[in-house]
Amino acid sequence: MSGRLRYQRGLSLIELMIAMLLGLLVSAGVMAVFTSSSRSRLAQEQLARLQEEGRFAITQIRDDLMLSGAPYCAGSGGNGHLSAAGIYLDQLRMPTVYASEPGALMAALSDATTPWGSPYPSAPAEPYSLPSFLAMRGYDCAASDCKPVDPSNKRNRHGFSIPAMGVSVDDRVVGASVLTVRYLDPSGGWSLSPDGHGITVNADGSLSIDISAATSKLSAKDFAVGDPLALLADCSQGQIFAVSGQGSSQLTSTGNNFTQPAVFENMVAPKLFNLSRDWRTVTYFLKVVDNGDGMGHTTGSLIRRVNGGSTASRDGSSEEVARGVERLDFKYGVQLSDGRVRYYTAEQVDNSSGRDCSSVSLPIRGGQDRGCLWHSVSLIEVTLLMDGQQPLYSLTEDELAYTYAADGLVTPASPTAKGRKVTPLQQGFPLPMLRREFTTVVALRNVNP
Repeated sequence: MSGRLRYQRGLSLIELMIAMLLGLLVSAGVMAVFTSSSRSRLAQEQLARLQEEGRFAITQIRDDLMLSGAPYCAGSGGNGHLSAAGIYLDQLRMPTVYASEPGALMAALSDATTPWGSPYPSAPAEPYSLPSFLAMRGYDCAASDCKPVDPSNKRNRHGFSIPAMGVSVDDRVVGASVLTVRYLDPSGGWSLSPDGHGITVNADGSLSIDISAATSKLSAKDFAVGDPLALLADCSQGQIFAVSGQGSSQLTSTGNNFTQPAVFENMVAPKLFNLSRDWRTVTYFLKVVDNGDGMGHTTGSLIRRVNGGSTASRDGSSEEVARGVERLDFKYGVQLSDGRVRYYTAEQVDNSSGRDCSSVSLPIRGGQDRGCLWHSVSLIEVTLLMDGQQPLYSLTEDELAYTYAADGLVTPASPTAKGRKVTPLQQGFPLPMLRREFTTVVALRNVNP
């Protein structure tokens, strides 16, 4: 029995150690490949999300800017005037304002920071053409202030109710600019008969308008009691006046008017609008939001605010368009009298006066037509900086670098590079994220030089 036994030999300690070392090297290689692949996958996913949000944000802003200044029906200003370049330009398309209550127009248009009085004209005492500064207004914001004024009512007594700049959730993002544009909602209003049926001239000269005779999906209740002003327009002209009878089928131009509006002769597709509801005021700004990672990190959100926001009584709303927006900047291409386009800041456009612009049919007496170039903005350059929303601590310095034209940096540079007008740290955003710049130039369809 014992002769059949054979000694069996196992692995020596040295062999076992060599095998373990080889196993560790293979495992380390697999882990390195896995880590690199995972890091690359996370970066690609973040980049894809960033690009999708950026494209959507740019598209939404472009759609509103293209409508900016849109009047009802008319695509031209009627009679042309000879410009300094020897070409004929359209006459200014501005409704005549008959409403005499100084604050009524500002309240109806929402998000206005241009009060009556210096440096703007004093409240008019007679009918006037709608001022150019109410067609559009931008605000260029740096790390500590905005020009020409801060649109927040917490910083400026004439501001409107958007947040002041800060780094806490629901604050306005530090250093991000703000823009307000206005246009008539083409789907709004009540369509009236071209022969004047439904419009009655009363003995005192006032107009009575029977909106029950109009062709519209709207009801009489859509002209709310709290909305004092109406806009009567056809394809060549418009007039804004105070009315009574809101909530009923019969509106009358009685109340706070300088004089009574008139019935247009040879009306073409006339329409009556509720100014507070149908003259859309759209404001874009960035708000600080929690990025949802559970670590208390924040990012920026692009907000589209309509007619004073969701708390307003005039069909207002406020919605988040895209998340991951850190910077928002605008440049304004103004069409000059010789046909050239020159880019200005918001402050430069706002500082314009009557000597820079074409005259209006009914100027405000004693006014210098402050901000008249807002009607001459033909191009707007929009620049966004998008981030990946979630910090990736494995990103290299080269991956963290980015360009942003508003900073004057045309080659990729660090988030904290010298020369940046505002950095992610000043905004309260984490540094280790992918960031990319998005830019578009929007041609305004309704430019009114």
